[in-house]
Amino acid sequence: MPALTQLLIRWGDGDKTALDEIVPLVYQELRRLANSYLKGERHNHTLQPTALVHEVYLRLAGQQSADFQNQAQFFGLASKIMRNILVDHARAQKRAKRGGSQYRLSLSQADRFNSQSEVDLIALDDVLTALALTNPQHSRIVELRYFGGLTIEEVAEVLRVSHATVERGWQFARAWLRTQLN
Repeated sequence: MPALTQLLIRWGDGDKTALDEIVPLVYQELRRLANSYLKGERHNHTLQPTALVHEVYLRLAGQQSADFQNQAQFFGLASKIMRNILVDHARAQKRAKRGGSQYRLSLSQADRFNSQSEVDLIALDDVLTALALTNPQHSRIVELRYFGGLTIEEVAEVLRVSHATVERGWQFARAWLRTQLN
């Protein structure tokens, strides 16, 4: 999508109107990601894919600076924002229910690093935060693959490392997360 890349560069250069042109180009992909995260949820959960995408847009619009060289970087940021929204929502739901049901997401869209088909989002966020303390790159790889839906190649592009480095990091992170989540 060369047009998207050009718009991202314009937005990064301070053209706030570029974001309004970006949204129609990325909306369906962001909605697909949001839908896949929420697909395995209980039928009466309060966060819907459309609301999640709209919240991502609001947070993107509130960014003070945006420095994107390509769409993979954009989706990397969007995935980080989506993770934050989902975790904030899960924590709020847990607080509201005073320890009630956990907010769980299906891992069907990413390689499974847990023997369960679902993972508690708050637990995942906690272990990713712990992983980031010792190895920020591995944590970011998981975030981009799981929350951003990026391929190994796209993650390598965002992180500006080799395909092999991402593969090794992904393998390590899955094993580490599996032990932490089980």
